[in-house]
Amino acid sequence: MPDPGRPLRFGSFLIPDAARPGETLRLARLADDLGLDLIGVQDHPYQARFLDTWTLLAVIAARTERVTVFPDVANLPLRPPAVLAKAAASLDRLTGGRVELGLGAGAFPEGIAAMGGVARGRGEALSALEEAIALVRLVWSGRRGIRFEGRFYRLHGLHAGPVPAHPMGIWLGTYGPRGLGITGRLADGWVPSSPYAPPEVLGGMQRRIDEAALAAGRDPASITRLYNVFGHIGGEGGGPFEGPVERWVETLTHLALEEGMDGFLFGPDRDVEAQLRLLAGEVIPRVRQAVDRARAGHDRA
Repeated sequence: MPDPGRPLRFGSFLIPDAARPGETLRLARLADDLGLDLIGVQDHPYQARFLDTWTLLAVIAARTERVTVFPDVANLPLRPPAVLAKAAASLDRLTGGRVELGLGAGAFPEGIAAMGGVARGRGEALSALEEAIALVRLVWSGRRGIRFEGRFYRLHGLHAGPVPAHPMGIWLGTYGPRGLGITGRLADGWVPSSPYAPPEVLGGMQRRIDEAALAAGRDPASITRLYNVFGHIGGEGGGPFEGPVERWVETLTHLALEEGMDGFLFGPDRDVEAQLRLLAGEVIPRVRQAVDRARAGHDRA
């Protein structure tokens, strides 16, 4: 995927730590104060050590002023899509358009089953994800008397509402060939994580998304690409997301210009406050400057 030329967005991937809820909210407010664009929160409801993601997002949204929040990504097998769509639209209206919907087919089937959800095989989970995308968009339409007859989900004359405050995106966390194809055909965005999609495989994944988009008559550039990256700014680590500020600037600039990534959500492995301040104060301005300079040179050429 070539650089689509969109403004880069940066954010924080927050841990919904139930043992330190005040600290989680403080870090969310810090992200907002630092001018970050996004806060993503993972959704694993069966984890006893985690707060409920939607409850946490609502409180974060109430305690912040400008940052966009989203589940990164919502666990579909434990969240009925019609209710999920209403929750997302409601929070979007309450925040004046500061919500997007990250959606996943559902990993860790044992945990899903332990909480009373349906632990589907990978093929069935992806089929359910396809249905859920269509159903969510119907619920967001605000139409009356909606009917939907799917294999996994049904609506029987639903009067839908509220309509989101802005054209809300559905961003998928997908990795395999079929999931990437669904992203290209149906989704508004893609939000992979670096442990499951390291930089060296992004190109092949992007091509699958682009090919599926083109086959469906869509412009691949219309699909937002965000990347959850985990590591540490500073020191001399050898991983792709470790090491000094200069290495981070080089890596993120490359991913934006050569891999077409529109933004990055950072999940520090420790020292979260200090790491977010480094990201906002030293990494982001230099990445933006490098990308703007490269784009300006390309335009002149």
